[in-house]
Amino acid sequence: HFLNEDLKEMLESNKESLKLEAMKRIVGLIAKGKTASELFPAVVKNVASKNIELKKLVYVYLVRYAEEQQDLALLSISTFQRALKDPNQFIRASALRVLSSIRVHIIVPIMMLAIKESSADLSPYVRKTAAHAIQKLYSLDPDQKELLIEVIEKLLKDKSTLVAGSVVMAFEEVCPDRIDLIHKNYRKLCNLLVDVEEWGQVVIISMLTRYARTQFTSPWKEVLIKKKIKNIFCSQSDSEDKKEQAQNKPYIMDPDHRLLLRNTKPLLQSRNTAVVLAVAQLYWHLAPKHEVNVVSKSLVRLLRSHREVQYIVLQNIATMSIQRKGMFEPFMKSFYVRSTDATHIKTLKLEILTNLASETNISIILREFQTYVKSQDKAFAAATIQAIGRCATNISEVTDTCLNGLVLLLSNRDETVVAESVVVIKKLLQTQPSQHSEIIKHMAKLFDNITVPMARASILWLMGEYCERVPKIAPDVLRKMAKTFTAEEDIVKLQTVNLAAKLYLTNSKQTKLLTQYILNLGKYDQSYDIRDRTRFIRQLIVPNEKSGALNKYARRILLAPKPAPVLESTFKDRDRFQLGSLSHSLNSKATGYQELSDWPTVAPDPSVRNVEVIEPVRTPPKTFSHPCKHNVTLSCCGARCIIFAPCKDGSFLNCSVAFMRVESHCNAQGVPGRVYLLLHSPISRLYAAARFTHNPNCRICSCLDFINVLFFQVTTPSFGPMTTHELLHHMTGKGLSAKYQFPRQPCLYQPSMVAVQVILSNNSDHCLEKIHIGETSPASLSIHCFNTIERLEPEASVMVSMGIDFSDSTQAANFQLCTKEDQFSVSIQPAVGELLMPRTMSEQDFCKEQGKLLGMNETSATVTMATANTSSQAIRKQVLAVANVGVVPCSQSNIHRFAAQTISSRALVLVSLELKEATAALTVNTEKSVMASVLLRDLKQAFAQV
Repeated sequence: HFLNEDLKEMLESNKESLKLEAMKRIVGLIAKGKTASELFPAVVKNVASKNIELKKLVYVYLVRYAEEQQDLALLSISTFQRALKDPNQFIRASALRVLSSIRVHIIVPIMMLAIKESSADLSPYVRKTAAHAIQKLYSLDPDQKELLIEVIEKLLKDKSTLVAGSVVMAFEEVCPDRIDLIHKNYRKLCNLLVDVEEWGQVVIISMLTRYARTQFTSPWKEVLIKKKIKNIFCSQSDSEDKKEQAQNKPYIMDPDHRLLLRNTKPLLQSRNTAVVLAVAQLYWHLAPKHEVNVVSKSLVRLLRSHREVQYIVLQNIATMSIQRKGMFEPFMKSFYVRSTDATHIKTLKLEILTNLASETNISIILREFQTYVKSQDKAFAAATIQAIGRCATNISEVTDTCLNGLVLLLSNRDETVVAESVVVIKKLLQTQPSQHSEIIKHMAKLFDNITVPMARASILWLMGEYCERVPKIAPDVLRKMAKTFTAEEDIVKLQTVNLAAKLYLTNSKQTKLLTQYILNLGKYDQSYDIRDRTRFIRQLIVPNEKSGALNKYARRILLAPKPAPVLESTFKDRDRFQLGSLSHSLNSKATGYQELSDWPTVAPDPSVRNVEVIEPVRTPPKTFSHPCKHNVTLSCCGARCIIFAPCKDGSFLNCSVAFMRVESHCNAQGVPGRVYLLLHSPISRLYAAARFTHNPNCRICSCLDFINVLFFQVTTPSFGPMTTHELLHHMTGKGLSAKYQFPRQPCLYQPSMVAVQVILSNNSDHCLEKIHIGETSPASLSIHCFNTIERLEPEASVMVSMGIDFSDSTQAANFQLCTKEDQFSVSIQPAVGELLMPRTMSEQDFCKEQGKLLGMNETSATVTMATANTSSQAIRKQVLAVANVGVVPCSQSNIHRFAAQTISSRALVLVSLELKEATAALTVNTEKSVMASVLLRDLKQAFAQV
């Protein structure tokens, strides 16, 4: 009170300096959240002050309290109207801001006039304030909508980046359905977007996302025209290449649609989290599927921000990762849980890791989960167990491994971990009928030590559902439950009644009296749910008094087979909401949420957007031509340059060299730095690779005369002929047939690729032309393939080489084998043994490495040998026929060891075989759990058929 009195005296002083000091203190109080409404009369007297600084502070105060003190504010209306003509743009803007903050219907006409005049102001700052005032006036008097739309239409034509975001916000508040106002301004907004202030960018991107979903057709449903995949041994001329690119456009997309995607992409580097998230949701909802991946790195970058930002970003990534695993799989380590993370952050990261789980990375993820289960955070540990259950359900190859791991957790000291394990095991057992007996017996032994009601109820449900598989144990569990029935929780009592009913139907002799006792206890229970259930069960199973027979529907109801539960992500259905929205975060439709419309089946007329737009000038790519004996042509795009140099000199490598490729990285001026040259001869199967440094002062072609060539001789396996698989039958291929085989040689294209030899044959009576590899599926599959075979004579054959990166997965590589007239879909399916390369290792090192790969990294089985021939040579030959492994020397005659590593990820794979009379114990140790299961299966089949 005393402070306010002092401030009033200062405001009523004749000295401008005291008034200015008082206003600074008052604004400081407002900034701290303290009330200063008592000073309104004293402050409003200074609204006509000639001191610019004082006037600005008075307006700041009035904007805060004009709505609370409307009567006093109305007395200064004339002053605000005069201020709208002030030479200072900040005074004009502040006057309009105060005027629009007075929430009184009587001044609506004055506000409307002020907004119209300010929308034509020479200052963009004042026009921006006018756009903000539109929303305030509309909320005060919605009847002014039509007049306000006229102002919005005028401001949308404004070329200032300062105004763009504010007017679009006004458009979204007043008339979001008037898409026709955006047509003429669409391209201008796209081009201005990068220069608009950050929060304006968020609003504009959101509006343009909705606009695009109504004006363009879906890029996901367009029919892909055949794309050409260039291989490193391309010998086409530049003119042919440009002609083919012009004919084969990958997507039929509206240029305005492409303009939006192109102009928003740079904003992924924005420092504002909201802008990055807005661009990410735009690409998710508008971009072709193969282009959405560009947002992955930017979203992962945001995870370094504050906890609140992490939470929203992780929610959006969790939704994306369900449909597009490949987007975030390269950044999987970014989702590993840290000890400093909050529980809700840990849970979201766990959700994403579970969504990203696949056959190739499940071993890494399960190893992470093993650590998380030991967490002191009980809720997080329970969520991890649920995640393990989802992985086991989704990836059948690791179901047994996960189930065994969960059974081990039943001995954990933590009740929460045990309880959650029981619940998850119950769900998994419904999908694994062969595992019931042993696991249920183990759970029955631990039943007395488990105290969590949900876990006890789950075990009782399993006992009842599979009581016929454990006929000796189930009655004993029912006996124990009869003793403690009155002290149990309701959920446990209900399952006890169910267990009693099922045992009565399947084992009446032992459990009839127990069942009657439990039904009598339930009849007088305090819970009406249990009393009702007891009465229902009694009428269902107790024999009819007249006939003395069981109810014919009892078995059909109680012992009916139950469908296996589906463990799904909690984010599965969240994609019905627009990413980045409050509704998506809450998983519930929030007030004001606008749903994205479906793509139109036919695109609206694009001519409505035809206005004159000044496009920025772009420098065309530089092309350099150097005529020489090698006909080298260099095309540079400023970042990377590729030289295609057909070589006609057959004596260059003392063999028939068909073509060569030179690749270089250039600077912005197009000057190559280090250049790589690769020469290939499919006829002699000789490869050469060379590297040299380009001198900018000399011509490129002169450097080609001074190359040191390294030769690699291709060899075949020593243990026998390679197995040949049919790729394309000559009937299907209209005369073209193809077979493939795995030569088990290092791939010279890339070390992570598997070498494949393809034998092409012409079984027709005419020549086949332009044989090449076409479109692959998925498009991201890395394939280095042979050069186009220009001509293949009748009855002729040719062997060509390919390199395929299978990423340590047995998933088939699907692609098109094309001729000049036709395209044929073919598929190369690798056996798991072909994804390995031999590893040299001593017996001591083998045992050391095997000791590191135990537990979930070990898979074993026993196989009965089909023959008595168990010599070392025979066993080695059989193993090598299945897998490309190296033999490890062993001091014991009955033990055989083999070592290898995966070609793609270099993960160690150890195989050991111990002979015991007519059986053999097979063991595979590797981090790749899925690969181990499949390899073990193949070895078992091989030895069983010897």
